[in-house]
Amino acid sequence: MRRSILAALVAVSLAACAHAPERPPLRTVEKVDLGRYTGTWYEIATIPMSFQKGCVAVSATYALRADGEVDVLNRCRKETLDGPERSARGRAWSVDPSNAKLEVRFFWPFKGDYWIVELGSDYEYAVVGHPDRKYLWILSRTPSMGEALYQAILGRLREQGYDVSLLVRTLQPAS
Repeated sequence: MRRSILAALVAVSLAACAHAPERPPLRTVEKVDLGRYTGTWYEIATIPMSFQKGCVAVSATYALRADGEVDVLNRCRKETLDGPERSARGRAWSVDPSNAKLEVRFFWPFKGDYWIVELGSDYEYAVVGHPDRKYLWILSRTPSMGEALYQAILGRLREQGYDVSLLVRTLQPAS
């Protein structure tokens, strides 16, 4: 009896593994000029994370430090565009020569991957993800993004193995 239960568990486990979706490694952009990347970005859409619950009018401001690292200031409004402001300060640093793969820390000892998977030629938009595809942010230099560009980004994210149905658009003030 024990052997048949064990065999059944092994069979179910193998079947589950056989149907697990295979995704290629997440591709990042070839090169990021951190100086050009600095400034303010507005969140257009995100795969919602618990720490962003109730956030609207989300923005991130990056400033290059003398040591080559990046100061990070994330801001949002709670629930409504005129709700109370919440903010978090952190620091990011590059973990590869392309500057497309960064680590970010808002409080020690926790840090997270911040991979730039798409970037406009004039740094007018960026898409930031995580190698396991559990985080995703579509960012713009302005609080809005044209629908054609947004849909094109979604298509490329699908090709990268993202479930874009999880994306939620972020309420931003009219630009």
